[in-house]
Amino acid sequence: MRRREIVAAIGAVAAWPLAAPAQQPARLPTIGFFGPTTPKATSRYMPAFVQRLQELGWVEGRTVTIEYRWAEGRVERLTEIATEFVRLNVDIIVAHAQATRAAKQVTSVIPIVFPLAADPIGAGLVVNLSRPGANVTGLSLQQTDTAGKRVELLREAVSGLHRLAVLANIGNPGAVLETSQVLAAARAIGLEVVTWEIRRAEDIAPAFEAYKDRADALYVTGDPLAFTNINQINTLALGARLPTTYVGREYIESGGLMSYGPSYPDLYRRAAGLVDKILRGAKPADLPVEQPTKFDFVINLTTAKALGLDVPPTLLARADEMIE
Repeated sequence: MRRREIVAAIGAVAAWPLAAPAQQPARLPTIGFFGPTTPKATSRYMPAFVQRLQELGWVEGRTVTIEYRWAEGRVERLTEIATEFVRLNVDIIVAHAQATRAAKQVTSVIPIVFPLAADPIGAGLVVNLSRPGANVTGLSLQQTDTAGKRVELLREAVSGLHRLAVLANIGNPGAVLETSQVLAAARAIGLEVVTWEIRRAEDIAPAFEAYKDRADALYVTGDPLAFTNINQINTLALGARLPTTYVGREYIESGGLMSYGPSYPDLYRRAAGLVDKILRGAKPADLPVEQPTKFDFVINLTTAKALGLDVPPTLLARADEMIE
């Protein structure tokens, strides 16, 4: 070997240790988790999502990165967060129904999974439950299908129920759709119904002040705005001595009377399964929107006692859980 070639070879070898540190570690797949409420509000079922991901091999910080953002019930934050996730170039977005609409408006490329949505087709999230199309799939709450069941259970619990109030965020299409189902179910069994329309947190107290004497019980539609302000709603309802019904257990832990609906932890576990499939190459358009399979009927006995309500033993026997 000639001297020039030897010198060149030695120089190349000497450069190896200098080049090695310059190599960047491989980027972990990134999930943009889009919470419409607050971390506290999702503390009961968010761990189910993370745990299921771990079971499927996606360990946060080791094999996957999760970017968390919270809208805290503020609708104006939805598009901001969705836009940020696009800018971060996340691999998949996990978002509640309202947040899903915002995400879908800013990206048609990044896969989107909704852990829960009242009416995915009616809300414009998917075109078909069996073949969603585009970049979105997830799990349906069947909230409108169970609205009538909640009305029936409330009537059993509250003897002499004649006038039902419905508190609904009319800025949320899902809540509006649920309200229409409640009205139909209530009128079918002879109940008078009045709708308390809200759009922001500041509307809640005036609604109670204006209508509390015109109702025997209150149905609160499922909605991030209601969820974020649930302590205020339950406090006002107890003060007005109004029995309440909700779509999930999480709503009654702070004083609501009863809830009936799909298990949120179960839905979030199953959403993690969809995320796993997409991260491994599946397309959202080919993954059917799944339906809830586990429903929970929960009664808050402490609230029943505070209201002086004698819940029938036959109804208590059907409850999946009683909070005391």
